[in-house]
Amino acid sequence: MAKVIIIGAGGVGTVVAHKCAQHPEVFSEIVIASRTLSKCQALADKIGRAGVSADSVDADSVDELVKLFERHKPDMVINVALPYQDLTIMEACLKCGVNYLDTANYEPRDVAHFEYSWQWAYRERFEQAGLTAILGCGFDPGVSGVFTAYAAKHWFSEMETLDIVDCNAGNHGKAFATNFNPEINIREITQNGRYWNEGEWVVTKPLEFHRTLTYPNIGPRESYLLFHEELESLVQNFPTIRRARFWMTFGQEYLTHLHVIQDIGMARIDEIDYNGTKIVPLQFLKAVLPNPQDLGENYHGETSIGCRISGKGKDGKHLTYYIYNNCSHEEAYRETGMQAVSYTTGVPAMVGAMMFLTGKWVKPGVHNVEEFDPDPFLAEVAANGLPWHEIVGGDLETD
Repeated sequence: MAKVIIIGAGGVGTVVAHKCAQHPEVFSEIVIASRTLSKCQALADKIGRAGVSADSVDADSVDELVKLFERHKPDMVINVALPYQDLTIMEACLKCGVNYLDTANYEPRDVAHFEYSWQWAYRERFEQAGLTAILGCGFDPGVSGVFTAYAAKHWFSEMETLDIVDCNAGNHGKAFATNFNPEINIREITQNGRYWNEGEWVVTKPLEFHRTLTYPNIGPRESYLLFHEELESLVQNFPTIRRARFWMTFGQEYLTHLHVIQDIGMARIDEIDYNGTKIVPLQFLKAVLPNPQDLGENYHGETSIGCRISGKGKDGKHLTYYIYNNCSHEEAYRETGMQAVSYTTGVPAMVGAMMFLTGKWVKPGVHNVEEFDPDPFLAEVAANGLPWHEIVGGDLETD
């Protein structure tokens, strides 16, 4: 039995809080904290379980975070705030002796660029403090890395190609909306793409390469190559991988809106002067777009996310392997009030914290999820709403 603080009360934070509350044998006390106390209190009241409480914090401030941790003395912090705040939360964890978990890597506010180097720089400090920091424990990154580790453990002697595929075949009825924080989402997909090939990174123009991939229970969807952070750690932790790519589906209407947003300057992340006030266009756009947290009620369809891997099997013969999960927007909403994109991120974050608190994923230092034993994690992910499936010897459609 342990105490956790969940920082963030958006869509993912809501799912994490609901799922943690379902396991009082592990999460005996849960504190939900964000900048807006009323939002956290409303979530705690909705859950309505003993031991669930609310607090407020400015996660940009190490001092405020330290005060929060000193008030509650948690065993672990589950960080589902903005990626900009990863480093301040990690600093506060070190000051207070608190273990750490997040779902997305650090991004500086003023540059649309993300990589693990900033957080990997904390490895020695966390190790010396005897604290565990688990990075990227959502779905992608997160389960995608654990899927890869599971394939390496059970199926492959050498993995050679890895393609992470992410399809959202849902329909929310909006002309344009993002499935998670609009500012982070648009920054991610409008920057240059990258993929790993024969020991080096190949840079592509944004959404330059695309192909039709077939997703289970969904069918063919146009899928676009972009960079995603788990590729960076996976090619280091599994050095036999010669090529690693990430694909995501986008509908034509979404892409049309995105092109217009870019063309008229609304995707800019630098400050402009508007009637004597400094504003960031992308932040203004975020304020007028639908809140991803409010999409669930009318969301229909499902997501499909997985890893398509080829290489040398345990028997030395060529092997193709596909491991994936499909998640229903309707079922996610019925359980937590949130859509499937929030659900597929929130469930693994809860499970990752459970792995640490039950002693299965304890390793002082800063680690990506694929560095831990995949078996107990995937068993709990399946038991908590995200069952996964395997196709052995199928056509990966990615050659």
